[in-house]
Amino acid sequence: MSAFTFLHAADLHLGSPFLGLSLKDEELARRLAAAGREAFRALVDAAIAERVAFVVIAGDVYDGQWRDASIGLFFNREVARLDRAGIPVFLIKGNHDAESVVTKSITLPESVAEFPSRAATSFRIEALKVALHGRSFPDRAVTENYALTYPAALPGWFNIGVLHTSCTGRPPHDTYAPCTLQDLAGRGYQYWALGHVHEHEVLSQDPYVVYPGNIQGRSIRETGSKGAVLVDVEDGVVRGLRRLILDRARFVYLRVGLDDSETLDQALRAVEEALRPEVREADGRLLLARLELTGETTLHRRLAADAEALRDEVQAAAHRLHEDAFIEDLLLRTGEPKGAEAPSPQDEQAGLLDPARLLAGLEADAALRCEAAALLGQIAAKLPASVGDIAPPLADELDLLLGEAKALVLGRLTREDG
Repeated sequence: MSAFTFLHAADLHLGSPFLGLSLKDEELARRLAAAGREAFRALVDAAIAERVAFVVIAGDVYDGQWRDASIGLFFNREVARLDRAGIPVFLIKGNHDAESVVTKSITLPESVAEFPSRAATSFRIEALKVALHGRSFPDRAVTENYALTYPAALPGWFNIGVLHTSCTGRPPHDTYAPCTLQDLAGRGYQYWALGHVHEHEVLSQDPYVVYPGNIQGRSIRETGSKGAVLVDVEDGVVRGLRRLILDRARFVYLRVGLDDSETLDQALRAVEEALRPEVREADGRLLLARLELTGETTLHRRLAADAEALRDEVQAAAHRLHEDAFIEDLLLRTGEPKGAEAPSPQDEQAGLLDPARLLAGLEADAALRCEAAALLGQIAAKLPASVGDIAPPLADELDLLLGEAKALVLGRLTREDG
């Protein structure tokens, strides 16, 4: 067998919506919408530059039903570039672009081979002695263990299994086409090109079982670098994997401790120091950071009193580091130093009411929690369905929201007293 390299990608999610910060900034929304396409264009550029033998896409090329043909035309244009470079593409449909989900189509180059959904099928590349085995999803929810239906390995060939699966369970991803590593190893293949899980992970090296992750993060739930995998093969053996970073916008989640901050300037310096290495790592990419401010600080009430002004100051701090560093969200999880909420003896003697004492334990009030949960349910019902794919249910945030409300009240009372 000759030496060759192939590219393994998955979960392109072309056409995926970006929610959150993008809803408040039209320019940012435009740039985020373009990020997924730019990442796939970079994938095609890399495949051509590396002169790969072929490309494998393990499901979810599209994010769902097309609004129009533009996303299909874009994919066709890019794989046509691969076709002109003599690079074939082998792909399966996953839960997001199953046959019952994406019903529209654009005629693709003949060099693009799509695995059917009725049964596992094999494609062969005779010149390389490579056999690829795979099966597309007919419907969004597949509960059958597809791996057990894949053909046996071809002796003397390099066998690749292409499967969209939640192998061994990968929460929070839905359980689709479940299987175990033993199921995969039992087929006798040299490499399993998996899709569905958006984090890069090598589950096994004998045989190689690999999730490349998605090529572009879509929300704060998909943080860090994103891309695909280059697989180097020699004499029928995987000699190495090379991660190919493709993302054009990056999400990060940072906790910033403010225990030592006594002034707003000190707090902002702490934010800048936490963001600095992330900006450097992003290397010019659009950076979307969610910051969680933590710690016990005398600034607690002041910060809570005007969340909008605080956010503006933190955003300004981010822009001092890089023009493309944006604050996706700011979570205030600070608290007052121990004993700070206790009223002074003078206040007690004067009979003054202490707001902190009055509000203490309010978060545990059963009637209040029930009413708040009902209101959150009404709000959640009005949100777009796609929000559920990228954000936790509002009901799960009840404790945090009640804590924020308490801090806001105390902060504004303190500001008015000042």
